[in-house]
Amino acid sequence: MARPSRSDPPPPILITATQALEAFCQRMHGETFVTVDTEFMRERTYWPELCLVQIAGDNEVAVIDAQADGIDLSCLGTLFADAAVTKVFHAARQDIEIFVLRYGDVPRPLFDTQVAAMVAGFGDQVGYDALVSSLTGGTIDKAHRFSDWSARPLSAAQLAYAAADVTHLRDVYIRLSRRLEQEDRLGWVAEEMAILNNPATYRADPETAWERLRPRTNNRRLLQILKQVAAWREKEAQRVNIPRQRLIKDEALLEIAATAPATAEALARVRGVTRGFAEGKSGSALIEVLAAARLVPDAELPPGPQQRDNVRPSAALVALLKVLLAAKTEQHHVAPRLVASSDDIERLALEDNPDIGALHGWRGEVFGHDALLLKQGRMALGVDGRRVKFIAI
Repeated sequence: MARPSRSDPPPPILITATQALEAFCQRMHGETFVTVDTEFMRERTYWPELCLVQIAGDNEVAVIDAQADGIDLSCLGTLFADAAVTKVFHAARQDIEIFVLRYGDVPRPLFDTQVAAMVAGFGDQVGYDALVSSLTGGTIDKAHRFSDWSARPLSAAQLAYAAADVTHLRDVYIRLSRRLEQEDRLGWVAEEMAILNNPATYRADPETAWERLRPRTNNRRLLQILKQVAAWREKEAQRVNIPRQRLIKDEALLEIAATAPATAEALARVRGVTRGFAEGKSGSALIEVLAAARLVPDAELPPGPQQRDNVRPSAALVALLKVLLAAKTEQHHVAPRLVASSDDIERLALEDNPDIGALHGWRGEVFGHDALLLKQGRMALGVDGRRVKFIAI
């Protein structure tokens, strides 16, 4: 039998039993890399409900039914810990969160093609469809993108859709890694994978949940209350396994922190809070949290947001640094967002030598070092035809 070509991928196998999964994983231990994707449901739950795991090796593609009766997925954890097999994902965060929760660690070694595509100059957070089309000429069938993957039985079309993601991903990885190797940028990708390789990235910390709300206040008492009610919401959402926004929306939580209602009646007057919630077990627990937050001594209140002496950077300098960033990333064919954030640019404009990622490693070589030269008056920008040029002074 002829070996299947990249344009003629092998048909997927559906795995619903532990023995078949163990045999498949054993074969995958012999691969240099496997491509991985998942299908999960999260609309109604806090914790992701894993439905399928898709894995492709060089000559095999499997769709693993994670909800099959009696199936044991522990051998997947062993495969994901095999240092000899690179695990390839696209936009890996949500998939990896599932595996960190289940196995306690990130699949290693890890390669995210979305990150790699930004390093290779495909733009900020390039979509999978566009990347497949650009690198392989293939197309993604979107017909089952919004399937209910927890429903059984799965149709043949659903299985084909699920398997296609990892077969296309195999070709994307081969072409991307070859291109990055030729451009000597695989080291750049490795640097970018540091956050994704940290298990803490995927673990929600209730004590820092309030920071996501970005409160616009310097009122330390309000911040303390918000910190405690946000931590309570996170723990309660985890306990009852519903999305945090379904428990209490962000807007309502901010209003609760600002008004600190002391009774169920007062809590029910907050927009977005139902009387049933306010008078129920969760409402009573929240009122107790609010009461405790009001008793925290002033000396223990969190500091307000750090201010930069209320000094704003020069808008013209910020604009000039952004022009330099755009020109340098265009020259090096890399996504601007990957090199420097808006906060990096503002700090560069305000501080002489800020400790920011844009001044270190490959980012410094691409942009940061020249940004300092520009600020010091040792570089100027000009125009050469249709491109920005850099003029040493």
